[in-house]
Amino acid sequence: MILNKKSGRRLMSLWSIWMIGLGVSADAFAASLTSGLKMGRFNYRHALAIALTFAGFQAAMPLFGWLLAANFTSVLDPYDHWIAFLLLIGIGGKMTWEAFQAEDEEDDEHRGRLNLRRLLILGVATSIDAAAVGVSFAMLEVSILHAILCIGLVTLATSFAAVGIGHRIGVKFRKPAEFLGGAVLIIIGVRILLQGLGLLA
Repeated sequence: MILNKKSGRRLMSLWSIWMIGLGVSADAFAASLTSGLKMGRFNYRHALAIALTFAGFQAAMPLFGWLLAANFTSVLDPYDHWIAFLLLIGIGGKMTWEAFQAEDEEDDEHRGRLNLRRLLILGVATSIDAAAVGVSFAMLEVSILHAILCIGLVTLATSFAAVGIGHRIGVKFRKPAEFLGGAVLIIIGVRILLQGLGLLA
């Protein structure tokens, strides 16, 4: 990440954007695993519908957060690296903490049926944290359209794969996915702070 002399903001690298996409998609990955577990037979259309739902919410929420914060960047510019750091640390810390908590009880959704109401609720619930990531984007030099496209594509691919994995082996990887996703966000948050303080090029 480098400083843009014209705008005075830090320019987020493409690699960082893709890694953030991977980090925030961890909840959707975990939810997709549980959806796959409920399938009596693997259904490609259902798997695609699940993946598209999660990808849509994960892409829309950062845009929502970015739009809310965009009008306040002139006031917040001197503190942008601290804001991005605290948001990403908060989100990442929450995800890693939840990775060590007890599993939620499974609901009694019928096998082989796609419950759209449950899917939409999961889509919203797993994407709320992504809105805070969008706020951090407003503090940095980043193309929001490029960012939400990256996040959406990463979530689409990982969620579709997770449905298949969940169908075969259940939710075995849920906790590691949440932990690794949170760790990625924490690492990126620390990196932004160190660069903002001039301690890292």
